[in-house]
Amino acid sequence: MRVVHVLRKLDPAEWGGTETAIERLCGGLREHGVESVLYCPRIAHAIKDDPLVRAGHEVQRFNAFVPVLGISPERKRQMIAVGGNLLSFDLVSSLLCENTASVVHSHALGRIGGIALMVARQRRLPFVVTIHGGVLDLPHRLKLEFNQSLKQGWDWGRLFGLLFHSHRLFRDADAILTCNEKEADLLRERYPSKSIVVQPHGVPTAAYESDCRDAARASFPQIRGRQLLLNVGRIDPVKNQAWLVEQSSEIFRRFPETILVLAGPCTDEAYGESIRTRIAALGLQERILLTGGFGSSDPRLIGLMQQARALILCSISETFGLVLLEGWAAGTVVLASQTSGAKALVEQGKNGWLFDLENAAEFHDALAAVLNDPVRGKDMSERGKQLVLNRYSVSALAGRLKTLYQALIEERQCAT
Repeated sequence: MRVVHVLRKLDPAEWGGTETAIERLCGGLREHGVESVLYCPRIAHAIKDDPLVRAGHEVQRFNAFVPVLGISPERKRQMIAVGGNLLSFDLVSSLLCENTASVVHSHALGRIGGIALMVARQRRLPFVVTIHGGVLDLPHRLKLEFNQSLKQGWDWGRLFGLLFHSHRLFRDADAILTCNEKEADLLRERYPSKSIVVQPHGVPTAAYESDCRDAARASFPQIRGRQLLLNVGRIDPVKNQAWLVEQSSEIFRRFPETILVLAGPCTDEAYGESIRTRIAALGLQERILLTGGFGSSDPRLIGLMQQARALILCSISETFGLVLLEGWAAGTVVLASQTSGAKALVEQGKNGWLFDLENAAEFHDALAAVLNDPVRGKDMSERGKQLVLNRYSVSALAGRLKTLYQALIEERQCAT
């Protein structure tokens, strides 16, 4: 079985949760005898080390661009960074040349996903689409911001979106995958006849068993002798690091030995600059560390997780929360804002803490409970680790997806 995966973005310099999930999925599928080829946009800068290529997967690059006139270069760069509103013409011919493909699996929505759907229909292949972010399960504020951003500039690519039937992506898919039960329920209401499958992301727990803390301390000597609080995610308004920076003065007042580390690539430069400016205004340059991005399974990132007293996720929207599973695999206590993804994973006071972004006191109380009672924190993180071991095995989840692929292939063969 050969599966064509179509991605909206694959940039090792801006590696994030989606890229990690796809890399692990392809590795898991290979264990089950499934060959993966990944089609993703070409990027301007040279690629020194592509984790997927290093892992032995085939990666094909296609030309893609943002078909919007009248927006700034920075806005266009940001849209590329988050994979929004992309268009490609040569992807069509590239996919049509995939003569041995068994399934087309799009990890992109919009026009890129529409192209993948069109080619799958042309080739009479099963078409699967995965929602990696939210579509229906999004906070109202984010929906408004997204709709407003679509109104900026003149989007001449809309005509091609109609041509590629991007608006029919979910309606015409053979299966829709989401990692979020709430999103799945909303999709079932809107598309009652479709196959909606909850397919979580997996964690290779063996990668977190080796002690990588020396690698973290060698790269970031500032963390030595400190109680490390860690946030992992791209520097972006959705990940909401600015909220955590605003809480930092109170954190440091209560716990003078703490240091806050923000680990992740910056995909919104204006937002990243505002965070750096605010840190400087608070005089906290020595207490808040921005590390930049990490590649897949980077021992420095694993070491930071293992070193951390708490992993803090303060996102406005998080449909799954892969980093929570990674934190548990590393033996870390997790605190998360009340997003749908976190609420599906965290049992309050048992394997972690949930807090309301509108109630900062609730967050500080939860953090104090973690830092003041390390024995209880250890017990909570162990419960989280058992959850990862029991339900989020990369191999088991990939095997389940192969079964779905096979069923769709057989259905397609019977139909023809």
